[in-house]
Amino acid sequence: MNKLHLLLIAIIFTFSSCDDETISPLGESGAFLTNYANMAHANYYDALEDAKALKTAIDAFVTDPTSSTHQAAKDAWLTARESYGTTEAFRFAGGPIDEYGEAPEGALNAWPLDEAYVDYIDNNGNIENTGIINDGITTIDAATLESLNEQGGEANISIGYHAIEFLLWGQDNTDPSAELAGQRSHTDFIDGQGSGVISNEIERGNYLKAVVGLLIDHLQYVVDEWDATNTNNYRAAFLAGDADDLVKAIIQSIAIFSKGELAGERMIVAYTNKDQEDEHSCFSDNTHRDIILNAQGVNNIYNGRYGTVAGIGLADLVALANESINTEILNLLNQIKTDNALIHVPFDHAISNDSYRPQVLTAANNLKDLGDKLVEAANALGFTVSAELPE
Repeated sequence: MNKLHLLLIAIIFTFSSCDDETISPLGESGAFLTNYANMAHANYYDALEDAKALKTAIDAFVTDPTSSTHQAAKDAWLTARESYGTTEAFRFAGGPIDEYGEAPEGALNAWPLDEAYVDYIDNNGNIENTGIINDGITTIDAATLESLNEQGGEANISIGYHAIEFLLWGQDNTDPSAELAGQRSHTDFIDGQGSGVISNEIERGNYLKAVVGLLIDHLQYVVDEWDATNTNNYRAAFLAGDADDLVKAIIQSIAIFSKGELAGERMIVAYTNKDQEDEHSCFSDNTHRDIILNAQGVNNIYNGRYGTVAGIGLADLVALANESINTEILNLLNQIKTDNALIHVPFDHAISNDSYRPQVLTAANNLKDLGDKLVEAANALGFTVSAELPE
């Protein structure tokens, strides 16, 4: 009988003697892992549905490019990021998003993006007709664009959420103090009406439609791999795996994501460089929501709840091993939620203005502390893990 099984037996006894209806009764030792799989499926399913709504808005915009259809497409992108943002906490756990099978994370959320790889850029007022859209050679279709993703360099990102973001908003060349996002005009998508020397408007629309189609395809793959009705997918193999190894991988994954990825790569790098090019959603100025949602994803996994899905979370396991550590983690999660909400909006102004920078650093440091505390929690469960990003 493994360590996890013993802990879950204790949880069964604990919750069978109380009236807390928010915790699902356990009937098997894999209840925690089943709940984790249910959360993953529900979260990615929501992201898929929002991506489909984004496609509808983009199709309408490309068919009839007006300021109103343009704004509707941008609003749909922002909505789609809400559901996808919390899925990020499922990374680094050996799952279908980034380590198993097709592992499409790099085709969904890779960043930062070199704008000149995709489309024209405004270089201090001089328009340079660079990128795939303007080279006059590349066929604008899904297969070609996917083959070009990260070809020749990590910043050569041709597909995913941030390629769509760039095409909808354009570069954010405004001074951070102006607190404006990218100012691309809808006329960039009207044949013959691009401003100045901007051209290839039809190709730009075709590019946008191809990329959102790929977004749906890649999300559908992840949803299918977590689908409970499929007996020959990642979920089936996951639930048949060794419970101790899986719990170890999950708690390490959110430790890495909290400290190494979210605090380190997504916040401290931009904070240190004071450069909006280093922020996650730099074209739309939506980075503050990325941070809030990414941290909420960690909270969801730790507490075992996403939307209507609720069951045993890591908190229940850690509490049995060390109640004090569990309390510290829960307090940190609450503090992180508070501190993330205090980060000045937009993020590019927060990292460049000395009055706002301390808020960013406080939030990032708390996320680092969370990663370290999750390592302690893993130790209490009998596991040795790291919160550092893998090489």
